[in-house]
Amino acid sequence: MNANVITYDPQKTAPHETIANNRRVLLQCRPHGVPKREDFRIEVLPAPVPGQNEILLRTLYLSLDPYMRGRMSDEPSYAAPVPLGGVMEGGTVSRVERSNRDDFEAGDLVLGYGGWQDFSISNGVGLTRLDANIHKTSLALGVLGMPGFTAYMGLLDIGQPKKGETVVVAAATGAVGSVVGQIAKIRRCRAVGIAGGAEKCRFAVEELGFDECIDRHDRDLAKRLKLACPAGTAQRGFLILQSFICGLLDPNLGLRLKDP
Repeated sequence: MNANVITYDPQKTAPHETIANNRRVLLQCRPHGVPKREDFRIEVLPAPVPGQNEILLRTLYLSLDPYMRGRMSDEPSYAAPVPLGGVMEGGTVSRVERSNRDDFEAGDLVLGYGGWQDFSISNGVGLTRLDANIHKTSLALGVLGMPGFTAYMGLLDIGQPKKGETVVVAAATGAVGSVVGQIAKIRRCRAVGIAGGAEKCRFAVEELGFDECIDRHDRDLAKRLKLACPAGTAQRGFLILQSFICGLLDPNLGLRLKDP
C-alpha cells in the first residue's frame, strides 16, 4: 500500500474511495497580461486530516471564472488577492469524506470554495449542502450558483427591463451572459448579444435564443450594434447590462445604460 494513502473509519468516511494525495495548484508569481504556466506550481502532499469540528472535502467540480484573474493581482480590489505560494481560489462542489461535525456527514454534497486542489479542510462556515437528488451537481456552480444569481439580480433587480425593450449583453455566451439573454427573452425583450467569434455568435442565436449576436472583433461594431437595435424596438431606449463595452461604442447611439 502507498505510504501516503490514509484510511478512515468506514462509518465516518465515504465508502467508495480511499483518501490519497492532495494535488494543489499554487500561485507562483503575479501574472503580467495573460497568465502563463510558469505563474503556477503544482504541489502534491498527503491529504489533510480534519481536526476537531472540521470536515475533509473532496473536490468533484471546480469552477473557473473571470474574477480569478483579479485574484492573481495584488492591485487594489474589492477582495484580497491570492497570496504568493497560496492555493488558487475557486468555487467547488465537494463531497464530505470525513466529518468531525454533527451537522455534516460523510457522503454529503456541498457547495463551497475549496480552491484548486483535490482535498480541502472546512469548519463548515460558508458551505451549502446540496440536494443529493440534484440532476447534475455541477449546475450548482453555474446557472443554479453564483453566475445564475448574478444574471438574475443584475438584469431583473438592477436593469429592470420592460417588455419590448432591447437588452444588449456583452460576453453573451459566458456563464452570466448566457443566462441574462435567456431571462431577457422570458421577459419578452429583444436580446442582442456580443461575443468573440462566429462560432460563439451562432451558439448565442441557435442554442441560447438571442435574436441577434455581433462579433466583438467586427471593425464596425458600433454600426452593427445600431443596426441590431433599430428604432421602434424599445419603449424606453436600449439597455446595456455590462457597460464596460461602452468605450467601443459610438456616443451617438443613444443607449440607456444601467450599471451596478
